[in-house]
Amino acid sequence: MKFYKAVSIVGISMLWAGTNLAAQNVADSLHQLPEVVITEKYDDREIRSSAPLQILTKQTLQNLNVLQVSDAVKFFSGVNVKDYGGIGGLKTVSVRSLGAAHTSVSYNGIPLSDAQTGQIDIGKFSLDNVEALTLSLGQNDQIFMPARLFASASALDIRTTLPSFENNRQFSGKASIKGGSFGLFNPSFYLAKQFSNRLAATVNGEWLSANGKYPYLLRYGNAKGDSTSWEERKNTDVQNLRLEGALFGKISEKSSADIRLYYYRSDRGLPGATIFYNTDGFSKQRLDENTFFVQAHYENTLSQLWSIQANAKYNRGYVHYLDPTYLGSEGKLENKYTQKEQYGSLAALFKAFQHLSFSASSDLTRQTLDANFYNFAYPTRLTWQSVVAAKYVSDRILATSSLLFTQTFESVKVGDPANNQNRWSPYISVSVKPFENHDLRLRAFYKNIFRMPTFNDLYYTAIGKRTLKPEDTDQFNLGATYSTSFGTIVPLLTFTADGFRNNVKNKIVAYPVKNVFEWSMMNYGKVEISGIDLSLETIIRFSEKIGLLAGSNFTYQKALNMTDPKSSAYKNQLPYTPRHSGGAHATLQTTLLDLSYSLLWSGIQYAGAQNVKQNEVSGYTDHSISISKEKKTRLGNMRLSVEALNISNKNYEIVRYFPMPGRSFRGTLSIYF
Repeated sequence: MKFYKAVSIVGISMLWAGTNLAAQNVADSLHQLPEVVITEKYDDREIRSSAPLQILTKQTLQNLNVLQVSDAVKFFSGVNVKDYGGIGGLKTVSVRSLGAAHTSVSYNGIPLSDAQTGQIDIGKFSLDNVEALTLSLGQNDQIFMPARLFASASALDIRTTLPSFENNRQFSGKASIKGGSFGLFNPSFYLAKQFSNRLAATVNGEWLSANGKYPYLLRYGNAKGDSTSWEERKNTDVQNLRLEGALFGKISEKSSADIRLYYYRSDRGLPGATIFYNTDGFSKQRLDENTFFVQAHYENTLSQLWSIQANAKYNRGYVHYLDPTYLGSEGKLENKYTQKEQYGSLAALFKAFQHLSFSASSDLTRQTLDANFYNFAYPTRLTWQSVVAAKYVSDRILATSSLLFTQTFESVKVGDPANNQNRWSPYISVSVKPFENHDLRLRAFYKNIFRMPTFNDLYYTAIGKRTLKPEDTDQFNLGATYSTSFGTIVPLLTFTADGFRNNVKNKIVAYPVKNVFEWSMMNYGKVEISGIDLSLETIIRFSEKIGLLAGSNFTYQKALNMTDPKSSAYKNQLPYTPRHSGGAHATLQTTLLDLSYSLLWSGIQYAGAQNVKQNEVSGYTDHSISISKEKKTRLGNMRLSVEALNISNKNYEIVRYFPMPGRSFRGTLSIYF
């Protein structure tokens, strides 16, 4: 504990000592090629950031052949998306092998949560109204934010479209319709209305329906010449409804506020694992979900020195799981869960000097979970989080430091509650530009953070263990970023490289107690993770009317189980963690149309704790292409795109026995008015 406090104190002292250096605002740079159709907005934060920061803008997302947030996140370095196949399959994200519970997901800067599982199903979120996706590893350099956003190993922020109006118009909007293979039908709309110079509103929604029935090749063995058969994926239908409304107000020249209502409804089948000789009737599980939340944000620049912000949120989530084939006394398994959350946050920013600022924020969260189980605990968790942070910015240096305190209070209606927890979590980062005339920056960060056991870990019937400790993680990162240009032919070239090391203690794992049918949760695991993330982005201009936007990323990670030297899994790679993975994308922009290509690839991974041939899941490559065209019409700008996905038609697996769809096609027609 003394070491952690010392790290934070030294970091803040270091920031204070540098106040005599020149200041420079961190601003976005707009790179526009003269006389060319390409207009590429490059966010300078990715290069200046003291910790790895990756951003996918709206323009990039349009070129990536992606439908949902879960599809787009796969193009970030260091990310593993556990995908159970098809549009309706569950999708969770793990960054640098730490597990999905260590990655927070926020919606317009306010955290989303799932106290039951600790994992956010990012397959729920559409890209239809998304302006940008941002992945922060370690921590964002933005210190003026809620305390909960300091409390995770990595953070994914989904930023939606803000209302905008051109040529003194008071109304704008967009209407789209997507259709494609496997019964995909996806209409959507977005409307923005300006009531006055101080008040505007948006409303948007979409309906997504698909039968999800795709063919796949079922192999009855791995040896050459083993039998195969073509089958059709069953129970993969999905119907999603999303509605969202927001009100934006400018209270004064220095203060603003917004409030947002969000509703999501999903009814879907859960495709089961492929089973030999039982492909017709095996999977009949259904999942019905309802999510509603209302969130509000208020911000006020009180003076040149002080700013404040407040956030509030109410969330209600309902999940109904049904397995009509369950062999029990009732002839089915039917679970119903309702979780509720009330959340409030206050934050203040103090610009002490021209170069140095401090912030403090405090959050209070109350979470409850109800279920239809006999003798269920009905837990309630009250979490108080407070943080102090400092940030220094100049031409040559960007550095941040923070110290987070977390206190939890557990209570239950039935039985004994889990132990209350309190933790201090320090963070320090720095980015240095050693040469004045070259945009080369060296960066490093250290962060100690933890993740609380979920309600399922603690209270799930006959499995949960109420004495569990939080997982504890130490993160280290050392990297470099470089940005340059080569005249008018290559106006932009950026490169990032980061080496990282993560040490995880008290990892929460499911462990057999008496036999393979009786399990319990334990603080048993110890994991060591090391690796490298590389990325490259460029713009190439071939002529005044033709240009290329291209990028690629590569990740190597060695994630080893260091728990028990006597175990056969000791020093084995963690399940579903490929050593090598990466992606690439390229868009050729011309005055006639745009041609885009995207690639995802992964090396082999293992479905079990032991790295043996029987557990091996083959690597894969996924190639997709698209053609798009924009044209002005009397109704507004019209955009038409046609996509061919997984053009090599491979039924690869990300999760064993859950084959992904082969070749498919999708078309989108959008009108902006």
